[in-house]
Amino acid sequence: MVTAGVNFAPSRSGTFDLADEIAELKRERKAVILAHNYQVPEIQDVADFVGDSLGLSYHAQKTDADVILFCGVHFMAETAKIINPTKTVILPDLEAGCSLSESCPPEKLAAFLKQHADKNYYVIAYINCSAGVKALSDVICTSGNADRIVNAAPPDRNILFVPDQNLGAWVMERTGRKMDLWQGNCYVHVEFTARSIRKIREEHPGAPVVAHPECTYAVRMLADEVCSTEKMVTFCKNSPADAIIVVTEGGMLHRLKKEIPNKTFIPGPTDNCFCGECRFMKMNTLEKAVNALRDLEPEITIPEPIRKRAEAPILRMLELSK
Repeated sequence: MVTAGVNFAPSRSGTFDLADEIAELKRERKAVILAHNYQVPEIQDVADFVGDSLGLSYHAQKTDADVILFCGVHFMAETAKIINPTKTVILPDLEAGCSLSESCPPEKLAAFLKQHADKNYYVIAYINCSAGVKALSDVICTSGNADRIVNAAPPDRNILFVPDQNLGAWVMERTGRKMDLWQGNCYVHVEFTARSIRKIREEHPGAPVVAHPECTYAVRMLADEVCSTEKMVTFCKNSPADAIIVVTEGGMLHRLKKEIPNKTFIPGPTDNCFCGECRFMKMNTLEKAVNALRDLEPEITIPEPIRKRAEAPILRMLELSK
């Protein structure tokens, strides 16, 4: 994980630069800053912990801070609040959502489960979903622990995997467990295509390809390794290659360059020159982070009945992942 320490442009007050201002506010608020691998470099550099959803879930669970500034998207901050009900959880921009989460509204999932009650579904929800969907689930998973979670599912239950169909298909390939898949996806990862990956391979013939499992089957088939963002760090450290093609959201390259400065990381391209960056992740800025710590808002709130129901499948995931 990455720890803070970089200076940036002056804030509106003109007294401190933004990084110094965040450090001071963090002390005053007894706060911890958690940042996802896809956040802008400036936020990653001031965070106490940078990682994937699973790693950040562990840090959120064990922190003794009074305030959690979660620099990610809305469902991630909700997850931190679900397992830390007495703490103040804030998000730099409340509008930082997720196309994948939005593809599975809780009311639509509830109606589906009611309609198919005869299937007796065991619902496994990828962590990229709302608190309402988590509350309807039996267990949560991340891309880093999905195999383990699926393998632990009751053998006599039908599995419904929500909301990412690409991750679900990848897990079925690896575990052999049959699952019904919700038809959702991440708008960033489905922009990578077999044609764009073949083209970048031709341009860099010696570079291996590491891809996120939210990518389509055609892209996963062309990759040398398919894994979570956290496992990408390990793969890149251990690979003998000097240059590696990284097929995931562009923010990941900052952490890779910082932790492995002696290698070259090539962003995975798309057919339409799409930059490979999530517009929601990039809604958070350093200035918004300062404002959130100063004002303790926008604050994440969840009705207690939903929070309580959503907590059980998250804790089940954390227990199964030890």
